[in-house]
Amino acid sequence: MSDTRGEPVAERPDMLAIGQDRFGGPEELHEVRLPRPKPRVGQILVRVRAAGVNPTDWKHRSGPGFVREPSVLGWDVSGVVEAVGLGSTLFEPGDEVFGMLPYPHGVGSHAEYVVGPTRAFVRKPESIDHVQAGALPLASLTAWQALVDTAALGPDDRVLIHAAAGGVGHLAVQIAKARGAYVIGTASAAKHGFLRKLGVDEAIDYREVDFAEAVRDVDVALDTIGGDYQLRSLRTLRPGGLLISTLPAPAPGLWEEAERLGVRAKLILVEADHGGMQAIADLAESGALRATIAGTFPLAEAARAHEAGETNRTAGKLVLVMDESAQER
Repeated sequence: MSDTRGEPVAERPDMLAIGQDRFGGPEELHEVRLPRPKPRVGQILVRVRAAGVNPTDWKHRSGPGFVREPSVLGWDVSGVVEAVGLGSTLFEPGDEVFGMLPYPHGVGSHAEYVVGPTRAFVRKPESIDHVQAGALPLASLTAWQALVDTAALGPDDRVLIHAAAGGVGHLAVQIAKARGAYVIGTASAAKHGFLRKLGVDEAIDYREVDFAEAVRDVDVALDTIGGDYQLRSLRTLRPGGLLISTLPAPAPGLWEEAERLGVRAKLILVEADHGGMQAIADLAESGALRATIAGTFPLAEAARAHEAGETNRTAGKLVLVMDESAQER
């Protein structure tokens, strides 16, 4: 087997992946051997070095959603280009890349190899390792597309970020600060020290304080929780302000309440985005964006990563790492 330039590629008929045969708890995840994929037109084959685990992974694992069962989960990926498909000119075998597979149907990064659209990836900055790069894509793109593409957040804008210590939240804080915004973050009191290190200007303990009463006149509110957080967040906005929720289901009466208050509300679903990924790579290269790694797990222990994530007690991101020696065999 060779790539499109005639370069030899190590032949290996199959690969290790984490799959499931039915929906359910973390115990449904297990190791499977699958044929190693081959890149088609406009795709690259990536040897995975690290892959982030996100709340959407355990949501899709536990019940019917966008992904059909049985499935291999995972959208985040950082690794090394193994082969390129016809027409792909951005990368060559050996290049280190990271990116997010198209959401929601482009899953499959919780495996030793994965194929994806060439332009879903960018070059991994030399200043960060694969674990850091594997933690960034989905959560960072969500935050970037919400705060920058949708809200056009700029200097001195006031932004309220819910679950500011979480996977999306702690990256959203850093993106907002890089844009010069004033950041208010909600988290339990135990995580306020973490928020201050990220640069949060005001930290609110959601267990002790009703943020809807304590916060006023924000330009943008970023909701990653859903439910009544959407409705309550509307009350924190200035006239004309914008609520952006990463949850696809609007709370009952959301649009009517937004109109009554003279504010706006939008729901966002993250998209694969070459330009957004390059902006994230640039921030990471400059040191302005770093994922806090809450824990790393071998690929074979993906179920443990899901269990840790579902406690909702982690600060930052969970990442699966590959056994390089096993990949060489």
